[in-house]
Amino acid sequence: MFAILAETATAGTEAAKSGLLETFGVSWPFFIAQLINFIIVLFVLKKFAFGPIQQILEQRKQRIADGEAKLKQIEKQLAESAQHTAEVIAKANADAKRMIEEAKASASSLTEQKAQEAIATAQSIIAKAEAAAQAERAQIEADLKREFGRLVATTAQQATGGKLTSDQQRAINEESIARVQA
Repeated sequence: MFAILAETATAGTEAAKSGLLETFGVSWPFFIAQLINFIIVLFVLKKFAFGPIQQILEQRKQRIADGEAKLKQIEKQLAESAQHTAEVIAKANADAKRMIEEAKASASSLTEQKAQEAIATAQSIIAKAEAAAQAERAQIEADLKREFGRLVATTAQQATGGKLTSDQQRAINEESIARVQA
């Protein structure tokens, strides 16, 4: 009995399959031709559309990564310059303090009459030391601003592929110096 049921079920599924394909109008020659056309279109799109687009995206991604690396390098150089400036200013201040202390020590060892002269001399030395320290600070700040402007202009020129005019470079330098001063 089970054999008869199994035989009828098998015959029914084969009839259902062929009936199902006929119901939906599947024609094997047209189906195979459409499948081949689909594969050809897929190949052409991959070779001539998707491939170049992905290559352009990868190039853009690489340029962005390069720009970020250059930015980090510039930030590092800027931090090193700031540290060097702080060291130079600290040294100038230490020298000025040392000069002040030496002037005060020599003034206290002199007599009352010489003390007045020593005080005047010490004040003169202090003013000169402060003026020298101010001049050195101003020179260091000017050098740092010039270097920062050069780094910004170089980075901008590299980022734009070297297509900056001298007027554009000068404008970028002026703008970066103005921002540093602010």
